[in-house]
Amino acid sequence: MTLQTHKIGGRGLVASVEGLGTMGMTAMYGTPDEGEAIRTVRRAVELGVTMFDTADMYGPFSGEELLGRALKGRPGEDELVVATKGGGVTLDETGQFVGGPNGHPDYLRACVEGSLRRLGMDHIDLYYLHRVDPGVPVEETFGALAELVAEGKLRYLGISEASPASIRAAHAVAPLSAVQTEYSLFSRTVEVNGVLDTVRELGIGFVAYAPLGRGFLTGAVRSLDELPAHDFRRTSPRFADVNLEQNLALLDRIVATADGLGVTSGQLALAWVLAQDGVTAVPGTKRRRWLEQNVAAAGIELDPATVAGLSAAIPVGAAAGDRYAPMGMASIQE
Repeated sequence: MTLQTHKIGGRGLVASVEGLGTMGMTAMYGTPDEGEAIRTVRRAVELGVTMFDTADMYGPFSGEELLGRALKGRPGEDELVVATKGGGVTLDETGQFVGGPNGHPDYLRACVEGSLRRLGMDHIDLYYLHRVDPGVPVEETFGALAELVAEGKLRYLGISEASPASIRAAHAVAPLSAVQTEYSLFSRTVEVNGVLDTVRELGIGFVAYAPLGRGFLTGAVRSLDELPAHDFRRTSPRFADVNLEQNLALLDRIVATADGLGVTSGQLALAWVLAQDGVTAVPGTKRRRWLEQNVAAAGIELDPATVAGLSAAIPVGAAAGDRYAPMGMASIQE
């Protein structure tokens, strides 16, 4: 199948309806396998994926380096959309964590220069402020990012895990093309906190990360014992024993519907996200076999009754436990 493309926001950005998240290729999900990761990125290009999502903190730094190597020289390279992020945490030049979210103009300019160097590119297609810095007015941050757009180093701008007020403030200074926030059947806060309403009102695209609930909605994780020793999900409240049992009961509702349709639970969960108006999904994987299943999900057309039935079966707020441990939740605007 060929993935459809669509407009993301109203500034001219166009990409496949489903992208590829690359965080797990170098960090967070157990031992990296660089060879398989590069093959996965290149297979994604063959399958029609045109949006690739990374960040300076993935690795740190090695995620951007890997993606740059994997995409270099690919057929149609100029048509691919490379999205990266900065300012989510403060990193020193060696990649050591030295502080929380950082929206200072000088820091973001240094982040962009570093990302360009690591990606091996002369511009970044889509650049997100990874987290809003409560100590810096978002207008000041995006004023600096607008200068980088004017210089040709960035093409389109986005913001991640931001409140409606922050989205509006950033957009007023430097028009946004995308807002990226976690969104899945297990993470539906954006439906009720005004984020989806705001982006639709302003003509900004919405990009859903972790649309598979960090792999949980595939049914691949039914016990913490199945996770690698250094997998960050071991610190996630949603995977903690007391919450896991409740969340598995919710997952079983998705599995039952998926079985009836002859698809996997992960494909059904991803198809539900893609059925939402104006939403782009960037499921992450580091293996080709999961990538191919995810891309196939974009071809599943759910009728309105099935979409509504899933929404009712897993209502807003049904998942037990926060999305992140307390430190991670502290940097999220909900």
